[in-house]
Amino acid sequence: MSNYKYIADEEILRQRNFIQSVRALTEKRQAQLGHPLSAYTKTFGCQQNENDTERINGMLEEMGFVFTDSPEAADFILFNTCAVRDHAEQKVYGTVGSLSSLKRNRPDVIIALCGCMVQQSAVSEEIRRKYRHVDLLFGPHALYRFPENFFKILSGECDRVFDDPASDGNIAEGLPLRRSDKTRAWVSIMSGCNNFCSYCIVPHVRGRERSRAPRQVLKEVESLIRQGYKEITLLGQNVNSYCNDLDIDYDFSDLLRDIDQIEGDYTLRFMTSHPKDVSEKLIDTIADCPHVSRHLHLPFQSGSNRILNLMNRKYSREDYLRLISLAKERIENVVFTSDVIVGFPTETEEDFQETLSLIRQVAFDGLFTFIYSPRNGTPAADMEGQISDEIKGDRYRRLSALQSELSAQANQKLVGQVVEVLVTGQNEKDPSLCDGRTKNNKLVHFQGNLTTGSKANVRIDRALNWGMYGTLCDTENKNY
Repeated sequence: MSNYKYIADEEILRQRNFIQSVRALTEKRQAQLGHPLSAYTKTFGCQQNENDTERINGMLEEMGFVFTDSPEAADFILFNTCAVRDHAEQKVYGTVGSLSSLKRNRPDVIIALCGCMVQQSAVSEEIRRKYRHVDLLFGPHALYRFPENFFKILSGECDRVFDDPASDGNIAEGLPLRRSDKTRAWVSIMSGCNNFCSYCIVPHVRGRERSRAPRQVLKEVESLIRQGYKEITLLGQNVNSYCNDLDIDYDFSDLLRDIDQIEGDYTLRFMTSHPKDVSEKLIDTIADCPHVSRHLHLPFQSGSNRILNLMNRKYSREDYLRLISLAKERIENVVFTSDVIVGFPTETEEDFQETLSLIRQVAFDGLFTFIYSPRNGTPAADMEGQISDEIKGDRYRRLSALQSELSAQANQKLVGQVVEVLVTGQNEKDPSLCDGRTKNNKLVHFQGNLTTGSKANVRIDRALNWGMYGTLCDTENKNY
């Protein structure tokens, strides 16, 4: 049974009323200035944070704000923060600190912080004391109260509002959302995590697992398909645990099958999967459902059983390789990507070599590689045997070199073949090129000027470790 509740419809209506109250204030200010108020929002971290920012942007749009790419031109500035790595936190501190002079010159500018980083009480208190120019702070659990808290600032009821409740959070449905992309959409199906990996701060800031009701997810996804979205990614810290917290006979595989039955031209993706919860049923579902991408992102973190045990990952190297073997056997043209951490406390060269051997054995198409970063409040941060930066850096470089070689080899196999890609836009560095993604999420560049969201057949001419180049063609002899 779940230990949380949905935010009542009455409370959502109350927040929507605050949205209208804020809009009245912004329209009054707009009349004085002769132009609309503008907002600048920036997201650090994962796709869950991106989706949260889209919800904040939806509320801001209904409040009457327009959006700008320049914080210097904005009347409202918001940073959605990440707590997973120290580098991300330090970047936020530096960015927010640099805005103190802007606030002195333009005291009417409202500066806000939200997200996982500020859910930590020590961080919230430090910002309260040292960053006096920050007006509004709220954690993930208080996101739905943004309209009310923003109104308190704009109306002059409060000089500053800090709303970072120490709770596991609740589910809020029915608030506006402004999507950043018209072709690809994020859909959060759950939040929080119950796994407590020893290096990870997420359960401490996002709370325990909370699944949205299947009917709500299906309703949102169906609406996106009807609007013409071509790629939909289901989000959760561990999507394989979906509905484990609800007293219903339903799981993530059931959700994928139900979505797959919705008619339309779209690809369904998901992230992130935890290996301990991947079932044979899920692998068969991916194989059976034509809309589901043949791309499985399955973080393994380390190839050493000793390190996996210290990480509290609850699976072994052998368990992981069995899943990979089963997926290769049953899912045609499956592509694997993963996350891996180097330099975890007490990691020896032998442990590291086991990680390299697992990478060679699986032959991943791509890896997200991270140097271990201690996070205060996690068991790993207090472990003896912390690895030096020099050793971590050396292992990171060696691992990256191996994966670059494997990625290039995987892409080279497609040279000469024709693949279907979803056009994701014009290339930022070379506008003569289109960017596209295959159904199993490989990046392809090709000459052309096609509409974002359209499909194209591309013959692969050249392969690199990070992507491929090809030529637009008409043939239907496609490989996905």
